[in-house]
Amino acid sequence: MAKGTAIDSLGWGINLILTIFIDPLVQGINRILRGRVIIGILWIITGGVFGIGWIVDIVTMLIHKDITVLA
Repeated sequence: MAKGTAIDSLGWGINLILTIFIDPLVQGINRILRGRVIIGILWIITGGVFGIGWIVDIVTMLIHKDITVLA
């Protein structure tokens, strides 16, 4: 995981709020910034892989683990 991106510097609480309300766009951009361009574009176009990725992102944020599937 690349450290130091703009989204990483926002803090855990802000990231959780952004993940819950506007996840596909924010996490898609986050993945693009981390060098995963194709996955990032897929994330934005499909709305977080049809909602499944959105749920995975929220659970990941809540348990403070870094799951690298589709990351």
